[in-house]
Amino acid sequence: MELRHLRYFAALAERLNFTHAAEKVHVTQSTLSHQIKQLEDEVGQRLFDRVGKRVAMTEAGELLLPSVTKALREIDDGIRTLKGSARPLAGTVRIGATHTFNIGLIPTCLATFLTNNPSVRVIVEELPAAAIEEGLRSGDLDIGIAYRPAELHDLWFEPLYNEEMVLAVGAMHPFAPRKRIRMIDLHRQNLVMLPREFTTRGMLESCFQSVGAEPVVLAETNTVAAMLSLVRRMEIAAIVSEQAVSDQDNLRIVALESPTPMRTPGILWKREGERPAAVRSFAVIVRRAVSSAKLKRPRE
Repeated sequence: MELRHLRYFAALAERLNFTHAAEKVHVTQSTLSHQIKQLEDEVGQRLFDRVGKRVAMTEAGELLLPSVTKALREIDDGIRTLKGSARPLAGTVRIGATHTFNIGLIPTCLATFLTNNPSVRVIVEELPAAAIEEGLRSGDLDIGIAYRPAELHDLWFEPLYNEEMVLAVGAMHPFAPRKRIRMIDLHRQNLVMLPREFTTRGMLESCFQSVGAEPVVLAETNTVAAMLSLVRRMEIAAIVSEQAVSDQDNLRIVALESPTPMRTPGILWKREGERPAAVRSFAVIVRRAVSSAKLKRPRE
């Protein structure tokens, strides 16, 4: 298997059309078809179904695509970084991040990035996920750090790790002494939650429905900071990322189980277009920070 086989496979997976894919990788259609057949022979499975002029990915192709995409991205990023390493990075990096990541991950990565690249101007905006996605599409942001969107369309999501959500309560809350609690135990318990338009709210409601629990949602707020502020002031609980709770919050964290709500944070990019060297360099630092923290990696 050679690198060109992977590039041809990724191009056909993206376009699902031999003519358009061949144009993208600058080869003839017959060459592309022959190379794809070689790859299929090597892996021992069909990767595409061909029905007339229509092309569709097989289950084997769908399983292979994430690994191939990741490998090609890392190879291309490495080559571009090496080409640009002879001169200092410059320009502006515009980052959009949700509140959770602005507490610890983004400042940690920024400190490393700015130390290594003092000539780069960095702009960080704390935004809701929907605003980050819109900023990337409009070109107002270069990179986003957020949770996996429900729909990607023209964006690309690179998962970083899997994150368990926890119950946050005040020091005097009846659940404060607990180490763990089941989702069913939150039945008829007072909660503050994100509004229904948030993907996380839908995921949590599915968890509750799976065990027949119906919590009492006393309040809804569209920021985690406001949720935690309310938790500190009254006997109410919130389900949040453990990363969202700082040491100064004077809150208690209780692990959730049966089931444990999970989210996948990652890097958001615009699918098309050039990624400047400074932006790619910041992404590398984010990946390293996650790896150093030994967070639970998502399955490919």
